[in-house]
Amino acid sequence: MTMQDKTIIVIGAGGGMGSAVVSLLLEEGANVVGCDVNTKPLTNFKTNDRFFEYEGNILEEELVRKVFKETFNRYGSIEGLANVLGIAQGATSIEDCTLEDYRKIMDINMTTVFLTCREAASYMKKQKQGKIVNVGSVSTTRPRSGIQSYVASKGAVESFSKALALELAPYSINVNVLHPGPTDTSMLGQFSKRGANIDTTKKEVFEKSVPLGRLLKPVDIAQSVKFLLSEDTDMVTGAVLHVDGGRNI
Repeated sequence: MTMQDKTIIVIGAGGGMGSAVVSLLLEEGANVVGCDVNTKPLTNFKTNDRFFEYEGNILEEELVRKVFKETFNRYGSIEGLANVLGIAQGATSIEDCTLEDYRKIMDINMTTVFLTCREAASYMKKQKQGKIVNVGSVSTTRPRSGIQSYVASKGAVESFSKALALELAPYSINVNVLHPGPTDTSMLGQFSKRGANIDTTKKEVFEKSVPLGRLLKPVDIAQSVKFLLSEDTDMVTGAVLHVDGGRNI
């Protein structure tokens, strides 16, 4: 399952899951391009000559075009795209969710997936191969009350990915979805109700919801992203992989 010399673009590289994906792919010998609105968490990777970063808003079409064009010019190919970017929704009733909140969640969790997949397809079609992994959420399968807009955004990621998998299959491009369970990152605490104790919520709500008995770690997600980007999954497309400790059951 080697990633040696494969070029992978990671969207949302500055987050807990994203930086774990970057780290693992670099360890496996891949060329990694990390993109996020804040790339300061990626400082430790900057000394690696196989790592390159772009800081900016992935909702800007011109930035997305620039990232893919310059990555292709630098490495000569783009073998993979990992969409790990996402924001949470603090548990709230539908009445208290503003249209601005809803649009922000949909834009960051879904529109960025559309923009980057569209750009990736234009390069991967010419190569007649490529791997796309879009990170969704177990909440699509097992929703929680109060995060209706977040669930909608991740459900859209799953449906979009399945449709895209069918569309790109003639070009030997694989598109798959990874649904993480509760993962011990700063984002997990953002699902808490306003005023709730984050540490208590993590322990009493999220950890207890995982049948295997612990919160997932970012590396658990990174290992599965690597698997879906690898040649071991050449005949896997349109699939949904739950990496959630059994939370979806």
